[in-house]
Amino acid sequence: MKNYVLIPGAWHGAWAWQPVATRLRAAGHRALTLTMPGIDDGDPTGVRLTDAVDHIIDTIRGYDMRDVVLVAHSWGGYPATGAAHRLPDRIAEVVYFSAVVPEPGVSQVDELPAEMGGFVRATIEAEGVVPIGFDALQAVLLPDEPEPVQRVIHELLVPHPGHYFTDTLDVPQVTSIGLTARYVLAERDLALAKPGAEFAARLGLTPTTVPGGHEALLTHPDDVAKALL
Repeated sequence: MKNYVLIPGAWHGAWAWQPVATRLRAAGHRALTLTMPGIDDGDPTGVRLTDAVDHIIDTIRGYDMRDVVLVAHSWGGYPATGAAHRLPDRIAEVVYFSAVVPEPGVSQVDELPAEMGGFVRATIEAEGVVPIGFDALQAVLLPDEPEPVQRVIHELLVPHPGHYFTDTLDVPQVTSIGLTARYVLAERDLALAKPGAEFAARLGLTPTTVPGGHEALLTHPDDVAKALL
């Protein structure tokens, strides 16, 4: 039995990983899906990236989990990377699924093209959070799905705490401390700030691809679960 801890991307909560987690459990493994602080409780404008890292660490320690397969989607690569550095003795593997592989001192906003990064920073300064509009979801998150599916998912998304996008990590890649890593990429991903292969190369890896787009954890859970297994 493996212990999977599944970290969602921006705007998502634990619900986003449930279809995959159900399949991991059916295969005989333990699977915890997490929601980061500020997504469903508290003041989202006040939480920092360190709060998300601490939440992952507290969960793993609280359940006394070892040999953890830490799986991160999208922005979730940030807190997952931070947590892995602080719990290397409990982590068996870090899997980045269509995720950002953070560089030291580089925030999620810094990874974006300049114009988009400026827009996100201005939104954070004005609102403290970053919402996602339905048009953006249609264009980059779920472009191949019918509108009723797009609208159901959009209603579940929550404005993302601004500091989550602007805070940075001051740690090297997880492979530099001897941890095993993999990169799984949705083959039609349009949402990543840079090509998935470029993020994978930061770890010295070539991606394993699965069908679907950025939300393949919802639209193709069988394929994603199989890749994780």
